[in-house]
Amino acid sequence: MATRLVDPLQQPVQYVRGVGPRLAQAFGRLGIRTVEDLLYHVPRRYEDRSRFATLYGAAHDGFATFRVKVVRLREPQLRSAKKLTEVYVTDGTALAVAKFWGRRHLDKVLSPGTEIVLWGRVRRERGQIEVESPEFERASEEDGTLHTGRVVPVHPATEQLSPRLVRRAVHAALEAFAQRVPEPLPEAVRARYGLLPVREALWRVHFPDSVEEGERARRTLAFAEFLELELALLLRRRAVTTATKPHRYREDGSLLEAFLKSLPFQLTGAQRRVIEQVRRELYSPHPMNRLLQGDVGSGKTVVAAAAVVVCAGGGHQAAVMAPTEILAEQHYLTFRRFLEPVGVRVVLLTGGMRRSEREAVLAEVARGEADLVVGTHALLQEDVVFDRLALVVVDEQHKFGVAQRAALRAKGHEPDVLVMTATPIPRTLALTLYGDLDVSVLDELPPGRQPVRTYHRFPDRRDRVYQFVRQQVQAGRQAYVVCPLVEESERVEASAAVELYERMRTQVFPDLRVGLLHGRMPVADKDAVMEAFRRGDIQVLVATPVIEVGVDVPNATLMVVEDADRFGLAQLHQLRGRVGRSSHPSYCILISALPTEEARRRIEALVETHDGFRIAQVDLELRGPGEFFGTRQHGLPEFRVADPIADVALLERAREAAEGILEEDPQLERPEHRVLRERLLRRYAESGAYLAVG
Repeated sequence: MATRLVDPLQQPVQYVRGVGPRLAQAFGRLGIRTVEDLLYHVPRRYEDRSRFATLYGAAHDGFATFRVKVVRLREPQLRSAKKLTEVYVTDGTALAVAKFWGRRHLDKVLSPGTEIVLWGRVRRERGQIEVESPEFERASEEDGTLHTGRVVPVHPATEQLSPRLVRRAVHAALEAFAQRVPEPLPEAVRARYGLLPVREALWRVHFPDSVEEGERARRTLAFAEFLELELALLLRRRAVTTATKPHRYREDGSLLEAFLKSLPFQLTGAQRRVIEQVRRELYSPHPMNRLLQGDVGSGKTVVAAAAVVVCAGGGHQAAVMAPTEILAEQHYLTFRRFLEPVGVRVVLLTGGMRRSEREAVLAEVARGEADLVVGTHALLQEDVVFDRLALVVVDEQHKFGVAQRAALRAKGHEPDVLVMTATPIPRTLALTLYGDLDVSVLDELPPGRQPVRTYHRFPDRRDRVYQFVRQQVQAGRQAYVVCPLVEESERVEASAAVELYERMRTQVFPDLRVGLLHGRMPVADKDAVMEAFRRGDIQVLVATPVIEVGVDVPNATLMVVEDADRFGLAQLHQLRGRVGRSSHPSYCILISALPTEEARRRIEALVETHDGFRIAQVDLELRGPGEFFGTRQHGLPEFRVADPIADVALLERAREAAEGILEEDPQLERPEHRVLRERLLRRYAESGAYLAVG
């Protein structure tokens, strides 16, 4: 039998010297499962322990490194069960005691006369110099010190894994496996961008001679990550733009013209520009693959609806996929309101539907009677069969990505794809997420809109906020009151909304017409409530965040968000976008006790700016790229080293390098690109999201 060769870097981390099964479990909690994971577990910071201080001159409450000789060891008896070992040391300038808590068998490692390098926090207590819980190494170790007497890496660790243990394991992994790491960066790229060979970078990022050297090594590893991603995105883009779609839309623009005339508002210049852009691409022989980016209230849904009209009027079917049932239902109601007047049949498909309803919808879709299917990831299930799917619209919301887009695209044959996102992303970062897409930006709000005046109020001012709600209603306007976000379940959130509604209806506003909207209501009931709110029959609408998308009531000028600190920044920005949709002055009041520093920064950002790009930047800074971009959902690899926020300039250079490589070697066939080719196939082709090279 043939023996399959195992990549040594993919071996379980337990086989690294000094790790073993028990520590491997602790490493697993850090996401480190293979040798390669450990090699790329880079330090979060460095401590310069290379300069020796004297015990006599060491400052109180500061960290310092000493070269000392052991004088004696002592184990005092304590009332508690904790073990303390006191090691008395001297460097010739003074005598100090190093206190080790919970360390056993130190007497087997240290003995009088042993020279060690010691690092720790210094305290001066009643004339005695103490070094609390220090790290140490024997000064005579031939292979140099890992923990003291040098620039020391501090890696992310856990309670079960001290930085010292992680440092030792990383060093063992480097000694045994660093030479097995293949070189992905071609020599020409390294020379052009001042990068190190990756093997050298791995050693230097963990054990540099200076902090600057460690940062240069980190930049090399980050560049390599970005380069692989950008190559994959460019290859995917090339595959889409060179493909020929089998379907053609009948070029009868009468339905689109009728749709545009039926709208109860004037389109903005940006909307007209993007609709024309989309229309041309739909009629072209190559599939559309476009990102539609626009701030809250810029009118992305109308553009998507226009694309659906071209598709349906041209004899084909469209699908709109949203990340949650609530958002899918909102989109269903909105698209139905836009499209049914011009004869486009819209249906809803979600996982929560009754079996009989679902089967009826599936039959309509399979027969081609439904022109547009709006749904959640339920659209991806095997029993969803389209008659002639030609257009896929994905409401991104940072929950879907390339893998899910690919799965929905597979329901048709080279369908046109339009991806919508309401979270503005700086262009360079958009290349990270959407580098395989063309980008359209709705950079214009409808005329007559005024910025929403946003205020923060502490809970003890709630009564005054409610007085302001009453004043707005008496002036003929309407208001939303959003109940606190409850994460446990939609059922709990619904009951919380009902409770708030009853209090508003019976105690706070007994003389006003108060309505209720939450996610667990049947779709027809939600539609009825929103229609009553549009007509003005409801003056104050108590709601869960179900209203964050697709709700347009121009007369609603006030948004009150209870316990606003429970909401994310992007969600608060979305909620605020439900008001300010007319020429009337509009307000958003965020009620919060500001329990954390992060909550304070979120609320301050909303109060200070309406700029979606600025809000997105603050959100990125607060949450970090992994959570903000939702890399797991996107099907993209999580960055081990690179930081799309801090390394934006590096990302641009990696994009430039990727373009140059593919221009010279479109199939990555040259020897210097072999490693890149293999890594792309391994990391990206598995997801089905990117074109396999070759």
